[in-house]
Amino acid sequence: MTDQARLTDPHLRTPRAAAFAGILFSVLLFLALGLLRLSVPGDPLEPGTWLESGLSYVTLAMNLVPFAGVAFLWFVGVLRDRLGPREDQFFATVFLGSGLLLLAMLFTAAAVVHAIILAFHAAPESLEHSATFHFARGLAYGMMNTYLVKTASVFMITTSTIALYTRLTPRWLAIGGYVIAIILLMGSYYLDWSLMVFPFWVLLVSLSILWDKEAAPDST
Repeated sequence: MTDQARLTDPHLRTPRAAAFAGILFSVLLFLALGLLRLSVPGDPLEPGTWLESGLSYVTLAMNLVPFAGVAFLWFVGVLRDRLGPREDQFFATVFLGSGLLLLAMLFTAAAVVHAIILAFHAAPESLEHSATFHFARGLAYGMMNTYLVKTASVFMITTSTIALYTRLTPRWLAIGGYVIAIILLMGSYYLDWSLMVFPFWVLLVSLSILWDKEAAPDST
């Protein structure tokens, strides 16, 4: 086996790997967002009473985020690998950049929530109703519900555009990506659960890739 063959092991470059990574990301992010929504009020101006009612769900959600992030990074990487020479430099830059930026904001927002929990355990009496709590709470809320949502929309629009031109996914799924991106852009101001449609879309893309692999296996 040559050095080049070792570096391009087909088992690490198969669309099936991307599909399973995307499915894992979808499930983990669904769980993390769902646990957060069940435990933390949607109002960013709330006084922080959820800190006293038990933090097991929130802590579990924060622990799931790193695993979801790694799965998403692998998903993005293998999608790019599947595009190969068909990848356009302009769209590739926006696609990769928005994916990395989304991941960075997701990690940062999770770190802010984790910092709130640690600060509460250190000084529970002084944290609640304090300016520090409201600053951190507002930072996490704004990052998740404004900037991360908009970045996810850019990622979906770019990915759907690439999919339309390269037939990476079925046409209906690429067009559906535009529709869901518009829902994220417009609905994030009115619907607390709007971000949940993003992992749902990633799940559909992953299942489509997995189905395509089953229907037409690679010649390699």
